[in-house]
Amino acid sequence: MAEAGPSTIRANAMDVDQPHKADSSTISKAVARPPDEHTLDASVGYVFSNEMGQHYSTSDTDHPESPERTIAIYKALQSAHCLDRMQRLPIRAVEKHEALLVHNEDHWNKVNALQDITEQQVVDSEAYYEQLSLYVMVGTTRAARLSCGGVIEACMAVASPQSRLKRCIAIVRPPGHHAEPDEHMGFCFFNNVAVAARVVLQTTPIKRILILDWDVHHGNGTQRAFYDDPNVLYISIHRYEDGQFYPPGDFGSMESCGKDNGLGFSVNIPWPEAGMHDGDYLYAFQNIVMPIATEFAPELIIISAGFDAARGDELGECEVSPAGYAHMTHLLAGLAGGRLVVALEGGYCIKAISESALAVTQVLLGDAPGELPPLLASDVATETIWQVAQVQSRYWTNLAAHASEPRPTDTTLTSSLSEILKTHRQHDLYQTHGLMELPLLKDDLIQRFSSQITCTTDMLSNATLVVFVHEFGNLRAELQSSASCDLDIQRSYLLDASRAMVSWVKKSGYALLDVNLFAKPTTLKRLQRQTNYGRETMVYVWDNYISISEARRIVFIGHGLGCAPMINFLDLDERWATTEKRVKSIVQVVGIGDLPSTPRISAEFRAWYSENSLLIVPSDHYVCEPDDEHVRKPGTIMTIDGDMQAVELLIKAHLGIQEWVHTDLRRYAVRNGRTNVH
Repeated sequence: MAEAGPSTIRANAMDVDQPHKADSSTISKAVARPPDEHTLDASVGYVFSNEMGQHYSTSDTDHPESPERTIAIYKALQSAHCLDRMQRLPIRAVEKHEALLVHNEDHWNKVNALQDITEQQVVDSEAYYEQLSLYVMVGTTRAARLSCGGVIEACMAVASPQSRLKRCIAIVRPPGHHAEPDEHMGFCFFNNVAVAARVVLQTTPIKRILILDWDVHHGNGTQRAFYDDPNVLYISIHRYEDGQFYPPGDFGSMESCGKDNGLGFSVNIPWPEAGMHDGDYLYAFQNIVMPIATEFAPELIIISAGFDAARGDELGECEVSPAGYAHMTHLLAGLAGGRLVVALEGGYCIKAISESALAVTQVLLGDAPGELPPLLASDVATETIWQVAQVQSRYWTNLAAHASEPRPTDTTLTSSLSEILKTHRQHDLYQTHGLMELPLLKDDLIQRFSSQITCTTDMLSNATLVVFVHEFGNLRAELQSSASCDLDIQRSYLLDASRAMVSWVKKSGYALLDVNLFAKPTTLKRLQRQTNYGRETMVYVWDNYISISEARRIVFIGHGLGCAPMINFLDLDERWATTEKRVKSIVQVVGIGDLPSTPRISAEFRAWYSENSLLIVPSDHYVCEPDDEHVRKPGTIMTIDGDMQAVELLIKAHLGIQEWVHTDLRRYAVRNGRTNVH
């Protein structure tokens, strides 16, 4: 057997019920002994084995899927004295007949053969396995079988009618939810949760299982295992980004709902971008997860608990806090008679994964979840949840009252209020400021943003250009009566904070490009790509108009949902190389419930951005927390007192934006078509 990794710890007598013989050179001192019997809480258990640490990358010591993941969680629970209150369950390797409930025999043989792989074969096959997002070694088979068997034992301990256990956490690796019936992939070899669920359904009286997967990646393998099965409800909350985020493809889309008898029992909540936070996840729970779960009435709940959506995880790039995970666990613990199993999946920031797993475990032990600040879901989240509700209301009565699809006949009699107001805004910009519509020649962009991109007549000739990328204004309305919900037209109005911005740019003698990225009503599948279309629109406008203009001093001002497409468009090395000499400043105006966008790809753009950007937020926005090491902060932050959304914030920040832009542009004098730095 190959030498164990530096973090591998010896398995003690409680690690496995049938210990696997190992070379003594591969193991080191155990971290702890099981707690005394009198300290146990007989209703909460855990599964853990140091022997799973014998699976590690032999070529990349910094590989994110490392033995440190489970060891750090174990030590965190030990330090917080959680293990003293829990019953440790023996762990065992999954048996062939159990794995074959999900996987085919060829897959079983393929994984089992890895225990005989030679060091040279590891080297020779590295490129092949890297294509599958895997690494393999002689210890892989044993670790994968223990990981799967550990989740089976955790689920059986909770599901068995004779057991006193109600809740359990399986601290296992490698993860499993990407493993397909016939293929290993994405750090996963056996689908731990899927196999465990099948074993429970076959050997216990339980007939309805909810699998809630909050890993930042879609659990393609788990969904496929139960795609036609009405006995297992699979709900996944994950980054999707029009199928570009791992795993690629449309299987994780909101339209992927199951087939045959399983139609409606696959529920995908696909986030279209990074940066999703506690408010977004809890909004998804309150509006999708809990209504559907309550109607399904599960007898057992299994959480595929990947912690890679946690703040600080560089692969997930989201902002869920330990308290956020705790609150989600607390909500689920009220279902299925309290029968709840938490099985570790992904999560690759050691600090984040250990703190998050600790918070979840404390809830399993009956502790109250940590306090959260006031939360607001982002615009991206509320739009996504609305879309998911439209799809899932076809199958779940609990969602129908809140989100049923409009009847097709209604469309001939109605007009979107936002479209009426945008038409008024276009007319007003033309009449008051002489702004002209910028033609779009791509059909998909015309369908979404026609007449919403306007410019001053000097856009191509002025040396200074302000690009204002924004969302639509807020409609402030009063109702005639709460019974009818009809608007009182005389007391309703459009709050358009962009008017002052347009007036100031014109008076300053700058050219203006006004980009309104509030998409027109369109079909559900098209709405899923709204964020991508915003970025594509920015690319189109730059390539076809800005790049051929005389502008040598360009300022980008992003507002609300306009910020992400603006930053994402610039955040590519090849794009930044062609824009950096002309872009002089970037301003973002972000409300209390939204996240600022930051460069994530181009190192050169990121360095420039830290010196030349202004972020305007309410004073109690989380980015203002001085000790938050996970927040990527811009160079300058301006705070405005009050708990405001982006529209109100733009009004109050107007003078600050003017001062910032004027000061920044004074450094760049334009002479004879050239920009000179002072």
